[in-house]
Order: sequence, then C-alpha cells, then structure tokens
Amino acid sequence: MPIDFNVEPDFQDKLDWTAEFVAEHIEPLDLHFGGKVSPFDKSNTQTQALVKPLQKKVQEQGLWACHIGPELGGKGYGQVKLALMNEILGRSSYAPSVFGCQAPDSGNAEILAHYGTDAQKAEYLEPLLRGEISSTYSMTEPQGGSDPAYFTCQAQRDGDEWVIRGEKWFASNYRFAKFLIVMVITNPDVSVYKGSSMILVPAGADGLEVIRNTGLAGEPIDGGDHAYLRFNDVRVPADNLLGDEGSGFKIAQTRLGGGRVHHGMRSVGIAQRALDMMCERVLSRETKGSLIAEKQSIQHWIADSWVQIQQFRLQVLHTAWLIDQEGDYAKIRQHIAGVKVATPKVLMDVVYRAMHAHGSLGVSNEMPLMGMWMTAPVMGIADGPTEVHKDTIAKVVLKQYEPYEGLFPSEHLPTRKQDARAIIEARLEHIAANQ
Repeated sequence: MPIDFNVEPDFQDKLDWTAEFVAEHIEPLDLHFGGKVSPFDKSNTQTQALVKPLQKKVQEQGLWACHIGPELGGKGYGQVKLALMNEILGRSSYAPSVFGCQAPDSGNAEILAHYGTDAQKAEYLEPLLRGEISSTYSMTEPQGGSDPAYFTCQAQRDGDEWVIRGEKWFASNYRFAKFLIVMVITNPDVSVYKGSSMILVPAGADGLEVIRNTGLAGEPIDGGDHAYLRFNDVRVPADNLLGDEGSGFKIAQTRLGGGRVHHGMRSVGIAQRALDMMCERVLSRETKGSLIAEKQSIQHWIADSWVQIQQFRLQVLHTAWLIDQEGDYAKIRQHIAGVKVATPKVLMDVVYRAMHAHGSLGVSNEMPLMGMWMTAPVMGIADGPTEVHKDTIAKVVLKQYEPYEGLFPSEHLPTRKQDARAIIEARLEHIAANQ
C-alpha cells in the first residue's frame, strides 16, 4: 500500500491559518503570562478574557477539539492531520488550550468519549470539550512510578459506593482540575492487567489530601502543578466507574497511543523552533574574523539537527498514517513505542546545539531554550519510561525471527558458498546434459 501524507488543499489552508494564528495571537500569551499563569487555570479572569475570543475563532475555523469525533462536536480528523496540526501547536504552551486539545484533557476526553455513560459525559465530558474546566489523569504512584504491577492504591466496593485508599504521584494540574480519572486496583487477587479499573473522582472530594505540589526543576518547592495525593477513604458513587470493572489497563492503552504521537509531533515543532533560533544566531554573530555560521562544527550541528528533525518528522507521520490505516493502536504498538523512544533524543540533541550556539545567552532566563531543553527529560518519562518502550520494540521485532539450528549462523559465508557451489554445479551439469 503506497504511503501518502498529502492533505487536501482546503486543510492545507487551515494549517497555514493555524501557523499564522499561533504566531500572531497565541505566542504573545506565552510571552506575557508564561510562568505566571497556567493555561489550565480557568479561574484567571484576565487570561480567560483573552483566550475565549481566540477559542471562538478556532471554532469558527472548524479546528476545535479535532481529536474528537463529529458526534461530540469535533471533526474526527485522522492522526496524520492531527500530527500536522500538533507540529504547529507545539511551538506554544497556550496553543493546545486555545485549540481544545491540551493534554491531559484531550486524553481524558477520549476516555470519556469511548467509555463514559451518558450521565458521565454530561457532567464531565461536555464542559471539558467546551474548554470550561481542566482535568487530571492520576495513574503513577510514589513506590511504583508508572509500572502498574506495583500499584497499591485500591478501590473497594461498599454498597453503592467505591472507597479509595492509597497514594498517587505527579497528578499533573490537580490544583486547577475539576475532576480526576484515577487508575485503581479493584481486584488485588488477579493480575493488574485484569484487576485495575478507572474511576472518576471530583476534585476536592472528602478525604482527598494534597500532600504537596511538586514542580519541575527550577520551580520553587511546593510551587509546582504536579500533586502528590493521598486518598483517605475517598467515597464516590459506584456509577463513577469508567467502562467495566477490571478494564483499567485497556482504557489506559486506548488513551496513551494517540497521545504519544501528539507529543512526538509537538516535539517536532519545538525542535524546529530551536533550529530556527540557532540558524538566526549563527548568521548574526562573528568570531575570529568570520560568521559563526561559517565554522565547520556549526555547519555540522545544523546539518545533524536538520537530518534528525526530518527523520523524526517522517517517523511520526508514518506512525500516524498507520493508525489511520489500521484503526487499532495495539496492531502498531511497535511504531508508537518507536515515536516515544525517539522523542527525547531528538529534543535533547537539537535544543542543546541551539543553546550552545547562543553561548551564555542560551542558558540564561532571557531565552526559552533551557525551558525547551527540560522538555526532553520530561518526554523521556511521560507516558512510561523510554526503556520500557524499547523493551516493547525489541519483543515485537524478535517475534519476526526464529533461532538458527546450525552450528554457524545462516549468513556464515563458508557454509553459504558450499551450498552455492552445489547449486551452481548442478545447474552446469543440467546445461551440459542438454547441449
């Protein structure tokens, strides 16, 4: 089947509009409010007064919440189109919120769209899709990280309620959230892959304790947006269960597959922005009698960065195309894992070169490069450690091969030559016999 990343001319017009719109109207929000007001904070009247009109313009263009199907007000665009959009949105921290596709809200919306009841959709999904509220996805735990085999946070059924006990770590944006989707163990007697479930929990529920808010490197202690939570017998209605009991791991995989592709393409946008900054800088400065751009090592940095971005961009687009063709994340988990593995490496390499080309200015707080570089280790951990995804790739690849029973490998040249000699001699004998 031929691979085709082409999009219709009218959608290309929308991509062009998006690029101009982000640069002219959204990036100023990053510059003015960045580090002071989170895009997830829907209670800030000043930012919301600016964001709401922008969201309306996005809706008028038919580009609002494009990851959601038409039945819920979205466009249901395929992953290739979403990837091309996210490449542009990745240049701005506010852009995904303005376009209604900010993680983790976008992934939580997909969960609710696939597994939510009508009542759950009315209470949680509809205001989420309207951009009125923010949400949290709470999976990782302090003792087990993102490995569900070590999860201990449990929910026990008590009549018409679930009672949740345990701790959750790095629950991003909880301080701004109206609800959480929490992965809990509902049957500890079976494998976590069959004994985990997803439950909706209102933010601020009785017994839900914030031990502390953790930030990223450089942020003040207790000043971050990633909550360390303790569930002290938190009670929620039994109807807050998402999907079937025991389907938590399946739901998580449904959520994470597309998200990894979106993270990848937004990272392409970040890396391209870093390359743009590097090229501008080295064409603007001289050292030892010539432009920095004329130094061979700088030219190699530019070439290496361009090649990495091109390779990674095509890898992400190919994975997005496969999702569109297959319609099943599980069938192409090797390719999705490959995107996850490649993401932090590309960011780390390209952004580092751009930082270094700027000298002391590059590592200062007067350039965005250090913040962009911090994205690399975050992407190496988000949605599961990179090493776990390498394991996945290796296992899928190895299934395509079989062990060789001979003493030497199948490509052993002396053995192959001996076999070839026998084949050629037999053919020559056949030719001679028929002359």
